Amino acid sequence: MQSLQEIKKAIMSDLPRMMETEPEIRDLILRVTREMYAGKQETDDRFVQLLEELKRDRDASERRWQNWEKKWEEEQKAQRQLWAAQERKWEAWEKKREENQKAQWEQWEAQEKKWVENQKVINSMLQRIEEQNKKHDSSIGALGARWGLHSEAAFRNGLRAILEDSFGVTVQRYEDYDYEGQVFGRPDQVELDVIIFNGTLILCEIKSSFDKAGMYAFWRKKNFYQQKHAREVSRTIAISPMIDDRAQRVAEELGIETYSYPDRMKLTGE
Repeated sequence: MQSLQEIKKAIMSDLPRMMETEPEIRDLILRVTREMYAGKQETDDRFVQLLEELKRDRDASERRWQNWEKKWEEEQKAQRQLWAAQERKWEAWEKKREENQKAQWEQWEAQEKKWVENQKVINSMLQRIEEQNKKHDSSIGALGARWGLHSEAAFRNGLRAILEDSFGVTVQRYEDYDYEGQVFGRPDQVELDVIIFNGTLILCEIKSSFDKAGMYAFWRKKNFYQQKHAREVSRTIAISPMIDDRAQRVAEELGIETYSYPDRMKLTGE
């Protein structure tokens, strides 16, 4: 009697051939194993169903893709329209800016041209005024110089008349020539007013104005006179309505008496 193992081995060896040659055995095996797998028709139906589901999914995906693509195209179109509108606005703004800039430049050029013309007029007026001022200054300077010389001469003559006629004082106009240039640094005429009273010798300089250099020149005139005539001068007096502050300090250092306008006079006890 064959064992179970031998039977299984024989079945495994002969079954494939028997499935092909023995219809009864094939049918028996199909009936026994039918519940373990689907039949051909069922398998075909399921395959068809799966294909249909895949087709539906593909169609749905295709529609979604088309909708998304359409929506994207619409958005792109709207964006392009927005960009085009913005570009038109920018071009309009740029054109307006260029027009405004051009108008502004034209206005500046007109203002610049007007300013240049005004400057020419102003410069011409200033030049005429300056020329008039020069004429007036020359006239006034000449008049002042003549007035100063005339005033000095008039004051000197009046002082001489008062001193000589009323007080018996001798007033002389001293004129000499400095050949060695001791007074002015070069040869020149030296003029002084000399007052003599009871043997007292006073040198006086009457001028329309005194500056620092003029005060030093007066001091050198005194030294020139003393050296030339070997005679000591008792007093040195500078008389002028206008004595510069620096000239006043020089006079104080050199011991020159000064007499100017009243508000410069110092009363005793001040």
